[in-house]
Amino acid sequence: MDVNEISKNLERDEQETLWLISSLPSDIDFNGTKLLKYQSCWYDGKTLQGILNFHRGFKPQETDIIVASFPKSGTTWLKALKALTVALLERSKHSSNHPLLSDNPHGLVPVLELRLYTETSKPDLTSFSSTPRLFSTHVPFHYLIHTLQEALKTTPCKVVYVWRNLKDALVSLWYFECANLKIKIDEERSLLESMFESFCRGVSYYGPFWEHVLSYWRGSLEDSKNVLFLRYEELKIEPSAQVKKLAEFLGVPFSVEEEESGCVEEILELCSLDNLKNLEVNKIGKTARGVEHKNFFHKGEVGDSKNYLTPEMERRIDMIIEERFRGADLKF
Repeated sequence: MDVNEISKNLERDEQETLWLISSLPSDIDFNGTKLLKYQSCWYDGKTLQGILNFHRGFKPQETDIIVASFPKSGTTWLKALKALTVALLERSKHSSNHPLLSDNPHGLVPVLELRLYTETSKPDLTSFSSTPRLFSTHVPFHYLIHTLQEALKTTPCKVVYVWRNLKDALVSLWYFECANLKIKIDEERSLLESMFESFCRGVSYYGPFWEHVLSYWRGSLEDSKNVLFLRYEELKIEPSAQVKKLAEFLGVPFSVEEEESGCVEEILELCSLDNLKNLEVNKIGKTARGVEHKNFFHKGEVGDSKNYLTPEMERRIDMIIEERFRGADLKF
């Protein structure tokens, strides 16, 4: 295909994207952003454009690893953990020159639709020539599998999903928004209340939350060999067991010698939130979208939401969980 033909195809794809975006149902989220409903979930226009580009252009490789989550559900920590797990292939990585010491986890494991495919369906991926290639995404599983389904028949890449209790995910997102707006938490209860209403309606960025979690839960039941479903709370409570589970899933299990030498503990220390947020590389710099790296590192505590949500808010979320997750074997 010559250059002119490629240009025509790209122009046609852009026109189709603009037409689709203009025809979708819309709503307004907690901060006044227009969200568009596409395949049962909500996105802003720029994100949706990246998602459509990703669908058109991404070609998975058999060794690819994709880390997925709902926004602010432990992805930063899991990116570091996953990067470390893959580095088990090269044991020397666990030293003073480990890539986590010189780059932010979001730089090491870019979000497909928010960074690589934002502007084009044919991004330059030459910097990801080594294997395995590490990517991340926030798209729900039904869309991810729709993008990958043909390729997965011959190139079964691995998908690792981490989910978090809705209450803690909501409060984490509130902290994140306040940090980005440079406002104090105790001055923005109204923002939390607006976010809460958006979450409960299901009209939130990449939401509804329950559709997102359930899509990956079902995916892990249907294909446990290639889809790992992890719970953030278990990663925090039983880190050693969970990192061993992750290593096993990725085909790089720990040897007896490694366990006895403290390799698991070394990995957990390097990718702990306390360590990551104190690294100089995570105190400075911004993402491609202008978000300061330091804003991605909050306390990450389990159950912290009880300090901020009112009893009425908690009851309402409990009712939603009871209704939306009925029949699913998931712990909250």
